[in-house]
Amino acid sequence: MLDASESENMPVSVPDLIAKKRDGEELSTEEVQLFVHGVVDGTVAECQTGAMLMAMYLQGFTRNEISTLTLEMKNSGTTLSWPDECKGCLVDKHSTGGVGDKVSLVLAPALAACGLKVPMISGRGLAHTGGTLDKLESIPGYTVSLTSDDMARLLSSPGCFIAGQTGNICPADKKLYATRDVTATVGHQGLIIGSIISKKAAENIDTLVLDVKTGSGAFVSDKDKAMDLAQSMVECSKDIGINTVALLTDMDSPIGNMVGNALEVAESVWCLQGKGPADLMDLVVELAGHALHAHDTTISVEDAKKRITDSITNGSALERFKAMIEGQGVSSQIANDLCDDSKDIWKVLPAAKHKTELSCPCGGFVKEITAMSVAKAVHKLGGGRNAPGEAINMSVGVELLVDIGDTVTKGQAWVRVHHEDADIPEDALTHLTNALTVSENKVPSRSTRLLKVYR
Repeated sequence: MLDASESENMPVSVPDLIAKKRDGEELSTEEVQLFVHGVVDGTVAECQTGAMLMAMYLQGFTRNEISTLTLEMKNSGTTLSWPDECKGCLVDKHSTGGVGDKVSLVLAPALAACGLKVPMISGRGLAHTGGTLDKLESIPGYTVSLTSDDMARLLSSPGCFIAGQTGNICPADKKLYATRDVTATVGHQGLIIGSIISKKAAENIDTLVLDVKTGSGAFVSDKDKAMDLAQSMVECSKDIGINTVALLTDMDSPIGNMVGNALEVAESVWCLQGKGPADLMDLVVELAGHALHAHDTTISVEDAKKRITDSITNGSALERFKAMIEGQGVSSQIANDLCDDSKDIWKVLPAAKHKTELSCPCGGFVKEITAMSVAKAVHKLGGGRNAPGEAINMSVGVELLVDIGDTVTKGQAWVRVHHEDADIPEDALTHLTNALTVSENKVPSRSTRLLKVYR
């Protein structure tokens, strides 16, 4: 990154840079550096930032521009540092966002149980997406705010943590995103890649596994666009020195059976106890297995997936999860009760006041359970937020009682709604009614959510 004196000596002005990009020319490494530095120190005016972002949005990026922008956003602030014992073993996972996506809660301790170090910096939910931090905060006492010493301690033992973004990480990304949000430039692939990968790069990890989702409940619903995003994210990550693998996965229906903050924590614990739904277990094993293989290619993918499965079946992943939540503020009594399968998990996690089952309108085979409709229903129940910082209800949500391909009869309960008020909100009911499609023709069960792997 250029220091202030170097940027002042650059002969090219900011308007010149904007014009160059506007006209479809490639910005040099030094020109991208100059722009990012100016955004952070304020020498690039907000109107100029908006103009450049629009030029980038309309003209697109070369591979070098994306990787340079990403690296400069990473270097615009502080980066995390780790004890020497962790170096070479640092791995993280990023998902582009899904419905019922509680994979991180299982994947992080499973990888830690296999000897890797997992410094997972996560976010909160907004609109239809659920946030990993929100889910974990439904556990009494869990804190997402960790100091650098806390993080280093947890990486040493149990080997993983899941926390919120700290300090002055990627300030350029924060400033650019604020402008993107008000200039209709959020959705550009290059800007999305830079924002995601810069924050992961600031963790100073060695290996990254990406879960790029496509389907009705995904940020990128179009499969071709999602495939392009996955490939480009891998290229950018590798360009800046992160060993990366991306999995393209199906997000047409919710992951697992539970959608809602506390409900998803419960299902994650059940998965760690070896009792989770097959599609959730499959997705965890695929993502964690590919991450383990990417870390050490002498281990085959199948062998790596077996090690992940073994860490769950032998209880070592659950022990890492228990130690992690204790290390992040949860009392040993609550952690024990949460993880003990002989105890009632709802004595620990917040439970909704009411549960109501909805029935199938006809018999046949379950063809679709539209993820986006389920997500919108949970949002209307109070389980999501419309603006950052808005309070949410941890206990509400949706529990699916059937899966794709199941045979159902008219009047059979297909979903259980966990709600706070006596009556389910009418708009939530409408979304759930629209979510279920039953076919007269036999529908095959889903074997896996994995669509493609990019290395």
